[in-house]
Amino acid sequence: MELVVDRICHRFGGLTVLEDISFTVAEGEILTVIGPSGCGKSTLLSILGGILEPESGTVYTNGAPPAASLNPLTYIFQDFSLLPWRTVEANVMLPLEHHALSASDKRARVDDVLARTGLSDFKTAFPKQLSGGMRQRVGIARALAVNPAILLMDEPLSALDAQTRELLMEDFLDLWLRERMGAVYVTHNLSEALYLADRVCVLSRRPGRIREMVAIDIPQPQRKEPWAQTRLAELQDAMWKLIKSEAQQAEREMSHG
Repeated sequence: MELVVDRICHRFGGLTVLEDISFTVAEGEILTVIGPSGCGKSTLLSILGGILEPESGTVYTNGAPPAASLNPLTYIFQDFSLLPWRTVEANVMLPLEHHALSASDKRARVDDVLARTGLSDFKTAFPKQLSGGMRQRVGIARALAVNPAILLMDEPLSALDAQTRELLMEDFLDLWLRERMGAVYVTHNLSEALYLADRVCVLSRRPGRIREMVAIDIPQPQRKEPWAQTRLAELQDAMWKLIKSEAQQAEREMSHG
């Protein structure tokens, strides 16, 4: 299943946030979205997920979602969004509770995604007993429980320390290489965007427009190789030069209200 974004524009009152955004996320592709603060990245993700209706333009899918998919487009949030009074397995069960599945089917789905995300030994733990990285892993497992075609990820690692972020980024990439889901992944972190992406969508400062689509021609399994790290560093430098002045201007605008 592919996701098509066709000429999206959006305003909040008199403020234009997004303008003429068009792209397609192919089946199994990771598209990362970067840009200056306030350029509309999270707004765009909300439109893709149907939380916001755009002022103009359309979002639609082509092709069939995976077999037994309960929700073809599924969010993973920045702040984990776990219910503190529920155990790990009960949090993962949450999106299944209102679907017409048997109890045994629900249990099988939960057990399966806990195993796939390395959480089986923690299923009776509560969120307060887990590290930040483990809590975000629970958020990933909960999203996988509905068997999505495309994950919508809003800065899912930004609340974590650098070491945990690095480890979880590797975990997510390993999971993606096994599962081959598509993803739209919003981030401020250029190295994160380049490490994960098949393509990087670079947005301008507000109103957000697509400045450039950057294809990353290094296969993900090779991106830890020294030669690949050198190439990614070159791409990161070029990308920072592309957005630096607009990022600085956007920060000045936000700091002055």
